[in-house]
Amino acid sequence: MAPIAQAVTVSLEDLKNGSVPSETLHEAFGPDSLGILIVKDVPPEFDRLRHHLLSYSSYLGNLPKSQLDKLENPEAKYLNGWSLGKETLKNGQIDTLKGSFYANCAFYVDPTLSCAVPTEQFSPANFPEYLSPNIWPDEATLPGFQDTFESLCRLIIDVAVLVARACDRFAEQEDIPDYPTGGYLQRVVSTSTTTKARLLHYYPSDPTDEPAPVAMADAVANSNDPDEDDWCATHLDHGCLTGLTSAMFVDESQPESNPTVALPEIESAAAEAETSTEQPSVSHLSPLPELDSSPDPAAGLYIKSRAGQTVQVRIPRGCVAFQTGEALERITRGRFKAVPHFVRGARAALSEGRVARNTLAVFTQPNLGDEVDLREHITFGEFARGIVAKNTVS
Repeated sequence: MAPIAQAVTVSLEDLKNGSVPSETLHEAFGPDSLGILIVKDVPPEFDRLRHHLLSYSSYLGNLPKSQLDKLENPEAKYLNGWSLGKETLKNGQIDTLKGSFYANCAFYVDPTLSCAVPTEQFSPANFPEYLSPNIWPDEATLPGFQDTFESLCRLIIDVAVLVARACDRFAEQEDIPDYPTGGYLQRVVSTSTTTKARLLHYYPSDPTDEPAPVAMADAVANSNDPDEDDWCATHLDHGCLTGLTSAMFVDESQPESNPTVALPEIESAAAEAETSTEQPSVSHLSPLPELDSSPDPAAGLYIKSRAGQTVQVRIPRGCVAFQTGEALERITRGRFKAVPHFVRGARAALSEGRVARNTLAVFTQPNLGDEVDLREHITFGEFARGIVAKNTVS
């Protein structure tokens, strides 16, 4: 089993006060780092929103296929809406154990927006991966889902803006060549309409399918470690800062934790909504009971350290973690490094019930027209299009 590494931790108050030392950021994101920073003492509503949205992940993943099919967007290469069984694992097998729901977070900048703002170069016709409007489950199907999703994403992006401000201070103190002045990264994160969020539901695995698959992240890199990374390649995110919640483990074999128990209630509310002009009778679904910890201690987030060692990093439940992406590495001229990582699900053989794993990742990314390579004048849209083309099959 890989060793557990202790990630650098700072308080939200220190970020607000601007008192995080440059040495701390270098330790968290620099060339010899794990590329991850944990923020503690986040707003108290975070715990409630995290528990509620990660419960919705189980509800969503257990909707009837006919309803999930309506949430798919193959034209956007499934980078919008729902997908299941659309990714291929390292051994060529289709990944059927990870459901994924993507939503654009342009609502952070303007509540009327449902996707990134087009440019002269990028339009819905030529870049639907970023310019397709969100596909939400209707309110009668998953009451309260969109509201909870957006509220948690806003909170995480608020914290990301403060982390970005600290990165700007680091860049100024380190005198990074060509780094724009005036709070560049903070502006990028706070004004971006391309930021995406990905809600993940790792279905309970079957003991006959062991070892449990390694789940894919957002963008690709290479790995040659067969012991820890035997189902798919280790990945790099291609944005700036990826906000992560701790994972929620749910034993779906228990009646009180089984999301399908609530489905008749949802279907009844949906039928009621079709025959009535009034609001659905169910405003929010109840949060599901959360296990104190994973029954499989090996389940979770793994990072490839700069020394080539694979380590496990655990995110405390009441904290938000931020990983570095390729865009940030380019913007900082390599002073901050993107982190290669993968996720391992809970092995059924170590679970007495049927344990699902739910989590949320928020990928803060520059606007399509923002430059990420300030020397070669490459925009994020151009950079992201290349990444998407490399990671998807026509």
